[in-house]
Amino acid sequence: MTSETFDVVVIGSGPGGYVGAIRAAQLGLRVAVVEKDQIGGRCLNYACIPAKAVLRSADVIQEIREAAEFGIEVGEPQVDFPKVMARRDEVVGTLTGGVGMLLKKHGIEFVEGLGSLTEQGTVSVAGRELAATRGIILACGSVRRSIPGVEFGGRVIGTEEAWALSELPKRLAVVGAGASGSEIASAYVRLGTEVQLFEGLDRVLPSEDADISKAAARVFKKTGLDVHTATFVTDVVSGDDAVTFRYGDADGSADWLAIATGRGPDVEGLGLDVAGVELDETGLIKVDELGRTTRANVFAIGDLVRGPALAHKASEEGVIAAEVIAGHSPHPLDYVDIPRATFCMPNVASFGLTEEQAKAAGHDVAVGKVPYGVAGATTVYGDRAGIVKLIGDRKYGEILGAHIVGSKATDMIQEVVNAKLLEGGYPELATMVHGHPTFSEAILEAARAADGWLIHG
Repeated sequence: MTSETFDVVVIGSGPGGYVGAIRAAQLGLRVAVVEKDQIGGRCLNYACIPAKAVLRSADVIQEIREAAEFGIEVGEPQVDFPKVMARRDEVVGTLTGGVGMLLKKHGIEFVEGLGSLTEQGTVSVAGRELAATRGIILACGSVRRSIPGVEFGGRVIGTEEAWALSELPKRLAVVGAGASGSEIASAYVRLGTEVQLFEGLDRVLPSEDADISKAAARVFKKTGLDVHTATFVTDVVSGDDAVTFRYGDADGSADWLAIATGRGPDVEGLGLDVAGVELDETGLIKVDELGRTTRANVFAIGDLVRGPALAHKASEEGVIAAEVIAGHSPHPLDYVDIPRATFCMPNVASFGLTEEQAKAAGHDVAVGKVPYGVAGATTVYGDRAGIVKLIGDRKYGEILGAHIVGSKATDMIQEVVNAKLLEGGYPELATMVHGHPTFSEAILEAARAADGWLIHG
């Protein structure tokens, strides 16, 4: 086994790993990145980016179907699914190629193979031993999890496979109406597939504010989704051409059954036990507020550790780990202020506390909730079916959370996040001049509603 020495070794090249590696290189450290699959990790190759590429195609066909409302007459659009998937592949190739170029630009060595920790605190990969004199960053991401009594295989697939089908299915069943399941269902139903969406809890997008979930459910059903909440899928049997199952007291069948009910940390083969890296009670790697594990100079980030399983969260944790290794003193992340984005139709975005959570925490809660229609731009663009809901503390004017459902929500949420992080409250947000006519004026009006002086309502 050949031995080589670096300042930092990163295992995993996804949004957490490659960003952490680049930040370490920027700080003057010699870095190697180990990847067992494709550069860019699951996010760029199988999850976030492929999903958004397919969802964009679904957005376009929806806009074409609604063109007559704007005085544009077109025929019924046809889906060329192989071309949809070819564009997905092109998008993935462009972005993963970009990551590869960035690693080369910063002089980072890319090592292919399954990396595992050793008792000596090095990384073993493909017959090479990589020593890290300053630190190791574990950024391996997550793996799919099934539902009780059901194994993946045949016609039972995970989210990665759902975004990589070679043919447009006629019938698709999706188990789990969180962000991933809702995105899959929303994409395929608009592309022409008959889609059933199942959720064991009592509403879709159950981690979102209740008002937002209700609004999203209305649009889901309008687009043709067959939604079943408080419903569990059982007795799954995968056949040659279809998969059968039970839901409640009914029998169901589909071309594919996609399970999107959660993921677990990808730690198999990582050598955590050998290296003395401990897990917490949930099975995630135990870390402090700056990502340090129980083994000196070994850090863990992203889906391997606590906090929301989001690519942008992993990236920031990668930056923090790199800066700690380089001797800097970065601030830890405040998970509650990390924005969440779901790219279904309608878009859903949020951060912070829901109304229910804020009340449970003992706040004197101020709520500013307005329909998209308060902003003139939404009428111009034909996208009035949305809601902006701000949650604040009445005593201090503090922003506790924001929740948006509707077009452009995933971009709009950042304004409220920024206002809070810059120590602005909803009274300040209510007096900030917004461009007209823009969708963001709905945020302005929601802040005014929270402050007690809504103009357009």
